[in-house]
Amino acid sequence: MKIYTKTGDKGTTALFGGTRVPKHHIRIESYGTIDELNSHLGLIRDQEINQKYKDLLIHIQDRLFTVGAILATDPEKAILKSGKERLNIPKISSEDIERLEKEIDTMNTELPPMTHFVLPGGHQTVSFCHIARCVCRRAERLTTALNDVEGIEPNALMYLNRLSDYLFVLARKLSYDLQANEIKWIPEKES
Repeated sequence: MKIYTKTGDKGTTALFGGTRVPKHHIRIESYGTIDELNSHLGLIRDQEINQKYKDLLIHIQDRLFTVGAILATDPEKAILKSGKERLNIPKISSEDIERLEKEIDTMNTELPPMTHFVLPGGHQTVSFCHIARCVCRRAERLTTALNDVEGIEPNALMYLNRLSDYLFVLARKLSYDLQANEIKWIPEKES
């Protein structure tokens, strides 16, 4: 497979289905940010963390490739006139969303209750997790903007929303596991 095709040299790229769009199109921004998020998850996975987190992160990375494929598909080219799917794009299932919810609930049972917002940081691994959470939120914002214009699968949006929640709780759990200092945000008073 040749890496360079030269077809994008004039600032356009092809969606699944063949439609060409500008590289700054909201659809490209959406799945490009999913790709960025996936890379940050790989960075978290490369840290010295519990293998169960690594295994789930691999699963999440797979699901993000699915979200990316959904976003990279021209909706007008995805369905044939007969109503049958033209492209065999996997879907995000309700079970994928429920798995994240279950993991969030499990981690939360082991954490002290949250009484304040927390400042990102305390340990490099925790910081990587907070960065991934922020990128996930940006991916969600871009995807909701795309949804306003062209519509996408609701489960893809729900997955991104739940994933940002998961990454927040994972950051807290990693702080706990690594015995990192979790600093509560208490607004400074003006003097």
